[in-house]
Amino acid sequence: MAWYSEEQIEQVRQRSDIVEVIGNYVRLKRSGSGYVGLCPFHNEKSPSFSVSPARQMYKCFGCGVGGNVITFVMEYENYSFLEAMEYLAGRAGIELAQQEMTAEQKRQESLRAMLLEINTKAARFFYAILKSGQGKQAHDYLKQRGLLDETIVRFGLGYAGQGGDSLYRYLKQQGYQDSVLKETGLFKMDERGVYDKFWNRVIFPIMDINNHVIGFGGRVMGDGKPKYLNSPETKLFDKSRNLFGLNYARQGKRDYLILCEGYMDVIALHQAGFSSAVASLGTAFTELQANLMRRYTKEVLLTYDSDGAGQKAALRAIPILRRAGLNAKVVNMEPYKDPDEFIKGLGDSAFEERLKTAKNSFFFEAEVVRNTYDMTDPEQKTTFYHELAKKLLVFTDKVQRDNYLEAVAAKYTIRKEDLRELVIRYSNRMPEGYEQERPDRELKRSRKAEEAGIEYSYRLLLSWLIEDTSLYEPVSQLVAPEDFCEENYHIVASMLYEQLARGGVLPAKIINYFQDVEQQKMAAQMFQTNFQADMGTEEKEKALNELIIRIKEYSIDHQMRNLTDMEQLQRLILEKKQWQTPDKLHISLKDG
Repeated sequence: MAWYSEEQIEQVRQRSDIVEVIGNYVRLKRSGSGYVGLCPFHNEKSPSFSVSPARQMYKCFGCGVGGNVITFVMEYENYSFLEAMEYLAGRAGIELAQQEMTAEQKRQESLRAMLLEINTKAARFFYAILKSGQGKQAHDYLKQRGLLDETIVRFGLGYAGQGGDSLYRYLKQQGYQDSVLKETGLFKMDERGVYDKFWNRVIFPIMDINNHVIGFGGRVMGDGKPKYLNSPETKLFDKSRNLFGLNYARQGKRDYLILCEGYMDVIALHQAGFSSAVASLGTAFTELQANLMRRYTKEVLLTYDSDGAGQKAALRAIPILRRAGLNAKVVNMEPYKDPDEFIKGLGDSAFEERLKTAKNSFFFEAEVVRNTYDMTDPEQKTTFYHELAKKLLVFTDKVQRDNYLEAVAAKYTIRKEDLRELVIRYSNRMPEGYEQERPDRELKRSRKAEEAGIEYSYRLLLSWLIEDTSLYEPVSQLVAPEDFCEENYHIVASMLYEQLARGGVLPAKIINYFQDVEQQKMAAQMFQTNFQADMGTEEKEKALNELIIRIKEYSIDHQMRNLTDMEQLQRLILEKKQWQTPDKLHISLKDG
C-alpha cells in the first residue's frame, strides 16, 4: 500500500494535467476534443495514441496501453507508484507528507523487509557452501560449463548441500521464527519436521530489477527429478511478473533484449558480452513478462532451443510479444541446441552474426506452417495460401498489412491481388472465438477474440455508463456492482456507481485505487471499450438490453454454482426465467 492518503493522491492527479505531462514526452496534436500522437510504448508510423483532457486518461489503440497521468509516468519512467507520486508532486509544487502507516501496513512492510533479508542471507549461505569442500561437485560442474569465477560471483551462484536442514538450522541461529521462515518458500514444513526445499542443487538467485534476491532456482546434480526447481510463489516472488537477468539486462547498451529459455543460457550470454539476455522463470512466457520487457526495449530476439519444444515455445511467445507492441525476431541456433552450446561451438562473433540475421517473427511463423504442407500438391499449396491470408489478419494497421502482404506474396510466389482477395474474404468473417448471438455491429467487429466473454461485456457497460451518464439510473435498477463477478471489475463498478450517484464521473480517480502499473492499465481498459459511433438508436437500445441480460444471467449462474440452499436456488432459477423473458425489464433510449 502507498504511504499517501487518497486525498493526496487525488490532489497530485488533479494538479498534473495529463496533456501537459505527456506533451513533454510525446508530440501531441489536437484532434476533436482530444489529442493524438505517436505511441511512446511501441513503434508506429501513424498516430494511434490518444489523450483525453476530459477524462484525464490516455489510450493507445495500437498496443492497448492506457491509464491516467500517474500510470503514464510509472510506465514511461519505470517508476514505482511512490516514485511517480513524488515526481509529479515535485513538478506541481506540492509538498507531500507521508502518512502514518496502519498497524497492518507496518506488519506487511516489516515482513517484506525481513523476507528480503533472509533471502540475502540464504544466497550467501549457498555461495559459501559452493566455495567449500561440500560444493566441489557443483563448482566443478559450473567450471565444466565454462563459467569464470567473476561470472559465478556476479550472478551469486551457490550450492545447496546433500539434504536435511542445514539452511534451516543456520537461519534459526540467526534468530528467525518459523512463522517467518515459512513465508520464504525455502522450506517444507509438516508434521514430520522442517526440511530445506533445495538440496543437492546448483543455486541461481533470482533478483528483481533493484538487485534484491526475491527467489531461487536450482539445478539438480545428477539424475534427480525435477531437473530444475524454482521457489514457489511468495510475497516477494511472482514468476509470471519477473525475468531472470533483467536486473543486469536493463542496464545494457543494446537496443533489444534477448529472450532465452534457461538460466545457463542467460549467464553464458552475459559472460560472452551479450548483456541484454533474460529468461522466463521455469514457466511459459507470460503477458506480464512481455509488458515488463516493453519498459526497456521495443525489440526482442528469441533464442529458444532449436528442437521441437523450443519451436513451440517460440510460437507461443511471438503473439504475446506482438500484443505487447514489441517487435519479435527469431534467432537460428542450428546446428546447436541453445545459445550456450552455440557460443562454445562457434564463438561470440558467429553468435553476433546470427543476432543480426534474426528472422522476422511473422516469416518464422509462416515457415513453420509451410513445413506442414507438401507444396508440390496443389490442394495442400492452396490450403497453405489460405493459412497465410488468415495470419495476415494479425496486422490491424492497413499500411503494415499491405507491406507484409506484398512481401509474403513475393516470398511464396502468389499473385498479390489473389492474396489480398483472400485476406479481404477472411477479414469479413467472424473471427474464431466470437459468440454468434452477440447483438450489435461493434461486438461483431471486435478485433480480438479475447475480448469475447463476460469481461468484454463488463468493460462495454462501464464505458457506456461513462459516455452516457443518464443511463445510470435505469441501468443501476437492473445491474448492481455485485453483478460484476470478477473482483477487479466489482471494485471498479462499485466506485463508478458511487461517483454516478453523486453526479460526477472521474475514471482517472478510480484508476488511482490500483497502485501497480499493470493493475492500473487493466482498470483503464475497463473504460475504453466503445460501440460504433454510427449505430442508430434502435440498434443501440437492442445492444444495451442484450448486454444487461447477459451480465445478469451470468451473475445468477455464478451465484448458483456454489449454492447448497434449495430455497435460494429456487429463487435464483425463477429470477433467471424472468431475465429470459425480459419484456418488463427493457430500457428505452431516446433520440439525441
